[in-house]
Amino acid sequence: MMDKSAQARRSRRLIGQFFAGIAMLISAGSVMAEYALNLTEPVTSTAREILDLHNLIMLICLVIFVVVFAVMFYSIFAHRKSRGAKAASFHHSTVLEILWTAIPVLILFAIAIPSTATLIRMEDTTKADMTLKITGYQWFWEYEYLEDNVNFYSKLSTPRAQIEGREEKGENYLLEVDREVVLPIDKKIRFIISAADVIHAWWVPQFGVKKDAIPGFVNEFWVRIDEPGTYTGQCAELCGKDHGFMPVVVKAVTEEEYAQWVAENQSASQETAQSDQEVEQTREQTNDAPSIATN
Repeated sequence: MMDKSAQARRSRRLIGQFFAGIAMLISAGSVMAEYALNLTEPVTSTAREILDLHNLIMLICLVIFVVVFAVMFYSIFAHRKSRGAKAASFHHSTVLEILWTAIPVLILFAIAIPSTATLIRMEDTTKADMTLKITGYQWFWEYEYLEDNVNFYSKLSTPRAQIEGREEKGENYLLEVDREVVLPIDKKIRFIISAADVIHAWWVPQFGVKKDAIPGFVNEFWVRIDEPGTYTGQCAELCGKDHGFMPVVVKAVTEEEYAQWVAENQSASQETAQSDQEVEQTREQTNDAPSIATN
């Protein structure tokens, strides 16, 4: 049977190995994650703040986990019956009750203060450089650039043959649209969003935004994109049988490229509006013309 000094050394060795294993898991996770096991790589200040909050809260949870389980395993090992340990008999400890109340309150404050600051910034849509109106339909999106007089629908463009399994799936399977949303970088963009039929949700993970589109109600949020690129998302609210075929694709470009895109699409929108007006006038003239009776 081991003496007390040998048992103490073994206890210290086991505790040391436990903490070493936790440290190895943390270091391996930080090296291997590369956003694969974390949130998507952020491209807006909002998304970065959300990622920082996520990492902070996960770190706090990890510390709590390590401390609680380390104390528990040590207590089980060091105060087991085979070593002659006897359970203490007490029913009240004022100091202990104050500690296990004060410590969780302090932890909650450490989480609540930065979380509240981030939520307040997320809801501040003032001083926007432009406004984009989004309307959700079953099962596509309508985008209206209010200041630039551009309006179009954006629908899934993945070939039906891929969806039905008759062709190999493409690189961006179910994340392809016939018309992308084009937005300028380094501009505060205000979004107003609603729906024409059922509840939808506009979600682009790298922007750190997800907002419900509710019929008869207008929600709003904002985005400032830092880097040019193409960013994808989806409808994040179960909205019917084709809910999974309602992607969002945003192309972020420089201000010069955006101005050129607006000029091109304003001309196209004007031509479409003029064509629609001519068709409507023709219909009205046809309806107003006297009918000719034939035998």
